[in-house]
Amino acid sequence: MLSRREALKTLALSTGAIALSSTASTAQQALGEVHKLPPLGYDYDALEPFIDAETMKLHHDKHHAAYVAKLNQALEKEPTLASRTIEELLKNLDSAPESVRTDIRNQGGGHYNHTLFWQLLRKKENAGPQGDIAKAITATFGSLTALEEQIQAAGLKQFGSGWAWLVLRAGKLVVESSANQDCPLSSGAYPLLCVDVWEHAYYLKYQNKRADYIKAVLQILNWDVIADRYRQGKA
Repeated sequence: MLSRREALKTLALSTGAIALSSTASTAQQALGEVHKLPPLGYDYDALEPFIDAETMKLHHDKHHAAYVAKLNQALEKEPTLASRTIEELLKNLDSAPESVRTDIRNQGGGHYNHTLFWQLLRKKENAGPQGDIAKAITATFGSLTALEEQIQAAGLKQFGSGWAWLVLRAGKLVVESSANQDCPLSSGAYPLLCVDVWEHAYYLKYQNKRADYIKAVLQILNWDVIADRYRQGKA
């Protein structure tokens, strides 16, 4: 039978081991969850009939979540990057360690691009830009309709998977497209607006009618968010 002293010593050792194990587990969990899946900010069906609830659920909960999980998994190879934001990782892509550069580009780009995309959508049809962003659009493209036509063209011309963008590049508004999950941050631009043209973004509702999907997205853009990003980008 253990003496009281031995029993207390055993209890102390056991408690210390449990605490140490718990601390190690917490540290591993923290490292593995440097980047987290953001909430949509609205219900899955909030964008009906423009984007269906099932697409939103799969797109956010499965596709976006997978990018976040794979990014965190990749960054476990380079703990020194754990404190960097997703913006910092993508802006400094060329200087990232080779062991994680491709994962930051693909998984990190997927995380950032989708996070922005969710913020840009709201069911307030045909609510156009106001203020400085409206003036800049008119000065650069001639009209909102002309801008929308360029975004539509960029999305349709993108072969395979990718994105259509409105960005600030060298202080000027530019419409462009990117392949896969490439992000304009990595090439020195500041994204204002994006449209996901991967098939998983629209195929359940629109099948192969990408043009109809892009037209629908353009009707539910949150121009308040875009205007705020324009002010931040110009600053």
